[in-house]
Amino acid sequence: MDARPLLNRRLDGLGTTIFAEMSALATATGAINLGQGFPDTDGPEAVREAAVRALREGRGNQYPPGPGVPELRAAISEHQRRFYELTVDPDTEVLVTAGATEAIAAAMLALLEPGDEVIAFEPFYDSYAACVAMAGATRVPLTLRAPSFRPDLDELRSKITPRTRLLLLNTPHNPTGTVLTRDELGAIAALAVEHDLLVVTDEVYEHLTFDGTAHVPIAAFPGMRERTVSISSAGKTFSFTGWKVGWVTASAPLVTAVRTAKQYLTYVSAGPFQYAVAEALRLPDSFFDGLRADLRSKRDLLADGLTAAGFEVYLPQGTYFVTTDVAPFGEKDAYAFCRALPERCGVVAVPNSVFYDDPEAGRSQVRFTFCKRKGVLEEATTRLKRLAV
Repeated sequence: MDARPLLNRRLDGLGTTIFAEMSALATATGAINLGQGFPDTDGPEAVREAAVRALREGRGNQYPPGPGVPELRAAISEHQRRFYELTVDPDTEVLVTAGATEAIAAAMLALLEPGDEVIAFEPFYDSYAACVAMAGATRVPLTLRAPSFRPDLDELRSKITPRTRLLLLNTPHNPTGTVLTRDELGAIAALAVEHDLLVVTDEVYEHLTFDGTAHVPIAAFPGMRERTVSISSAGKTFSFTGWKVGWVTASAPLVTAVRTAKQYLTYVSAGPFQYAVAEALRLPDSFFDGLRADLRSKRDLLADGLTAAGFEVYLPQGTYFVTTDVAPFGEKDAYAFCRALPERCGVVAVPNSVFYDDPEAGRSQVRFTFCKRKGVLEEATTRLKRLAV
């Protein structure tokens, strides 16, 4: 082989995801894994049985249609109308993907050219950095700062340049739990229209909001319908993260663009599960209300336990993560803290510093997930109280 580096320089510095690293640490030490955001129970039995029924009936066992099975595309269209009064054509404005991660990758590859700039709120989910890099574009971070983690809209305006092509939003926001308000979204939408920007919005936690906070899609704002790619998935809402069923809704030209890239990634996936997710999206309001109530009680359980253990806790408005600060323990490096935590307490968490372009901005922040059984959360908080002694 020649002497050229094996890894494309666009991906230099990305390496193994923090989730894989910390989950491997949990396995090696037997620690409770509050790092990676996957539930430790399955979702609704009726939805699982729908997948089994599809398998037995031979639906989806071969390649499904490239845009997704018609039943699921129709259910996604109904979901957007039911919850947000958004009308999308299931035949031309909906695309099913291999989870939201593929949807984000396909959108970045389809819509960006080398040299374009993408403004994203940091801390951001680590796949954003990889997808923007693979498209040859440049990330421009707008930092959400503790304790409120609200966007500075004046700063956002100042970061828009002639090279800015796209705003990459995530609300409800992972890892901070911030849910953008209607006023914030309206101001962001106005900037997008003024500067003729595309918006890609990751809304996978759309049903995981608390304390009366509501998720509002930016696609519903004036002038945004034709410039917004909205992304969501079934994994977070229905607790079937392994199925990897996500989707894009957008105007027909944007869906066509994203599908052009997506067809060369996985082409299609999750055939039988698509039929099951179609049934899941039509579950009654009581399911979604119960989901929020259950997660809110788990949020409060974990947040109270973390506070008692000595962490500074930032209570989230949405998602199923709690961001904390370890400075009260005299700690300055969240990554080192998280590497040592399994041996100290038998618990795994994730350092937020990996979600920043400037690690110093989140150097002492640590994220915990609460999408676990209450008994697991109670045991984890008991173990973490060892830090207080």
